[in-house]
Amino acid sequence: MDTGTERGTGGVGVAAPRDAAEEARERRAERGRGVLEGAFALLDALRRNGDEAGVTELALACGVPKASVHRLLDQLVCVGAVERTGNRYRVGPQLYRLGQAWEPYPGLRPAARLPLQRLRAATGASVVLVVLREEMALTIGSVPGDLEPLLPVRNGLAFRLDTAAGKALRGSGGGGAVLDREDVMEGVCCAALPVRAPDGRAVAALAALAPVGCRLDALAHAVAGAGAAVTRALAGGGRRRTVPPTVLVP
Repeated sequence: MDTGTERGTGGVGVAAPRDAAEEARERRAERGRGVLEGAFALLDALRRNGDEAGVTELALACGVPKASVHRLLDQLVCVGAVERTGNRYRVGPQLYRLGQAWEPYPGLRPAARLPLQRLRAATGASVVLVVLREEMALTIGSVPGDLEPLLPVRNGLAFRLDTAAGKALRGSGGGGAVLDREDVMEGVCCAALPVRAPDGRAVAALAALAPVGCRLDALAHAVAGAGAAVTRALAGGGRRRTVPPTVLVP
């Protein structure tokens, strides 16, 4: 039986030479990993840039040769992950669609959509729904309020864990609201509370940011009501409405 070894004169097993085809496959796999890493580095640089960027800017940001950046961008444009306008590039629609499919907890974003809108309408505050990711409070739902443009909010924005939203995620409020009276940013107050799944686990935090002078106790009460509404919607499966397939475009 072939054991994959050769026998020397002393009967000691000696590893057979590696198959050339196997080595070639490993080299191709390594190149593929390098291409993927380069592509994701470019996409992250575009995200951090926030608008558009050129090849030179992206090459400097990622530490990748300009020729490689240009080749990767062309490939990303072909699959819709990046859009090109002249010599400038930005994140494309296909990447947006893929990102919208991510759920940190099943049904969380659709369950929170209406409560966030109602909280904004009732208080005028900028409202964010955050989850814990990589030691940051990552925004997965947001509704701009009276603080725009002093403090813009948007999905994908990350807060430090020493903010009210971050403290609420970590359970630093002792079961109550975490209040911020201009502790992080001058002119901005905040009330934040954990959002719980039907089984009682904290799966996110809801924060309302308002100009200084607001009644924080009333804001915290409104946030608590919105969080309870999210929990109820989660218990009901997010109450998603079925969209007729005839109106959907793949």
